[in-house]
Amino acid sequence: MSDNGLDFLQKKTIRVLTAGQVLSGFGLGSTLSIGSLLAAHLSGSPSWAGSAATFSTLGAATWAIPLARLAFARGRRVSLATGAALAITGASLVITAAAVQIFPLLLLALFLLGAGSAVGLQARFAATDLPSSRSTGRDLSVVVWATTFGAVIGPNMFGPGEIVGHALGLPSMTGPFLFTIISQIAATSVFWFGLRPDPLLVAKQLNAAKIKGKTSFATAIATLKRYPKAAFAISAIALSHMVMVSVMSMTPIHMKGMGFDLVVVGFTISLHIAGMYAFSPVFGWLSDKLGRVQTVILGQLIYVTALAIAGFGQDDRTMVTIGLFLLGLGWSASTVGGAALLTATLPVEEKTNVQGLSDSLMNLSGAFGGAVAGSILAGFMFLGLNLAALIPVFLIVIFAGITRLRKTA
Repeated sequence: MSDNGLDFLQKKTIRVLTAGQVLSGFGLGSTLSIGSLLAAHLSGSPSWAGSAATFSTLGAATWAIPLARLAFARGRRVSLATGAALAITGASLVITAAAVQIFPLLLLALFLLGAGSAVGLQARFAATDLPSSRSTGRDLSVVVWATTFGAVIGPNMFGPGEIVGHALGLPSMTGPFLFTIISQIAATSVFWFGLRPDPLLVAKQLNAAKIKGKTSFATAIATLKRYPKAAFAISAIALSHMVMVSVMSMTPIHMKGMGFDLVVVGFTISLHIAGMYAFSPVFGWLSDKLGRVQTVILGQLIYVTALAIAGFGQDDRTMVTIGLFLLGLGWSASTVGGAALLTATLPVEEKTNVQGLSDSLMNLSGAFGGAVAGSILAGFMFLGLNLAALIPVFLIVIFAGITRLRKTA
């Protein structure tokens, strides 16, 4: 394929991925925010609220590697559509679990719904499959940015979702998941019919001589040992996600305890998600111009500010909202910079395998953060949770320094 043909296909791929991300983004807010409230309700204890984030991110972690292997074998089209289909099943089971009042079924539903997050993460890497004259950080960040529309609007559909759900006789707090089902069906269609020719399969054809052997966890680890910058990128992405999930997933519980209804909670979460996605092109540009590691460090500085504002302002709705917005902004800088660094560091034949491992570790870290967040919130209040979240931030800064010393050694 000629350079002009590759550029045309790259532009088309970005448009398709963007459209799919817009649609799939509608399910993000419902998964963690309403999911945490449902978990607390069905379990009978607010300590279990964090299980929503735990099982959805654990699901995303579990599905990330199989979906990456499916992409390597069958292409991004099949992989992304399959992940979206799993998310549809999960959203349907959320409604069922609430109807029959079975808490373990809700956890299974959230686990399946996590595949939707795995799709969103894989889509950003799909933007960099093809060799292109365009900037890696820019293309990757545009696909991340596309999630803004659905993800910001999604939490604000809590109220309308409840109205629709009530009209249809659905259990309380499950109406918004109807929108998740519809949006995921639409996203599945976009990926299935739009990604032709498949960008990853085209890239494999162009590099057939280099791409040999099989994808596995062991080969991914071996690759990271050869590329320290890639190892730092994965660590930064995973720990940054842990910070975000732990605080964000507990915010609805904290705000409900302050006396706010779902509409106010939804608005706060929508601003947080706007911070996560709306400014990603800025951080994509910074990663190309300022440097990818520097962009990750910028994300950690934003995190420190966010956690201080939300934690010490825990009794003030405005301070919590500002802190949550900055928390999303720090996540954006950290993950865009980290993903761009990972993509730029690895050779083409190693990318898909390591990207799957990255997404899996990212979500496992988020699952851990969600698992411990409920207990920390119960024992040390919202301030204690935000202070505890500073620990991964400091670890990322330390790892950045170690990576820099290795480079100069």
